Amino acid sequence: MSETIEKLAKTIKGSKKNRDITLLTLSTCMWCKKCKSWLQDRDIQYKYVDVDKIKPREKIQILEFLKYKYQSRVSYPFMICDDEFVVGYNPGKYEEIINSGGE
Repeated sequence: MSETIEKLAKTIKGSKKNRDITLLTLSTCMWCKKCKSWLQDRDIQYKYVDVDKIKPREKIQILEFLKYKYQSRVSYPFMICDDEFVVGYNPGKYEEIINSGGE
């Protein structure tokens, strides 16, 4: 994970901590809010950064990291689960990658 993300991420506690989950979101995005709610409803611990609330320099660092590391378009929510990722709101894919880590 990039140092910038680690420095800025806020942790939401949950009893399920078997996966390292980080969300990159927009504070006003309906789909980002749904993603956070989806995780909270399942009591899954995760970290998040609302990229629209950080300094432009930090946002550029995060976007460059995501594009380089994951070779993907960047859209929100952007979920990183251990070393896998999901772009956009996709509960079926979240379930798949989170459950592949065991409990």
